[in-house]
Amino acid sequence: MTDSHQTLRPLADLPAGAHAVVQALHCAQGAEQAALVRRLGELGFIPGEPVQMLRRGPGGREPLAVQIGDTQFALRHAEAQCIQVEPV
Repeated sequence: MTDSHQTLRPLADLPAGAHAVVQALHCAQGAEQAALVRRLGELGFIPGEPVQMLRRGPGGREPLAVQIGDTQFALRHAEAQCIQVEPV
């Protein structure tokens, strides 16, 4: 059996087309970061939800197009760094 923490990575690190499951939301501490985590949770980025990295902006950069459920979002790299996922 493998340790699931070994496979966790930020959503921002997934390649285009990859599927994963949200495991946690975590950013550096601070009021601004806490608000970001709350906002991401309100958008549906909650543990157990499947997510797919659809594509990246020009040159592989921002924005990152992701899908969670039936909804597509454009995220900044810093936002996607706060979403810890386990690839499937």
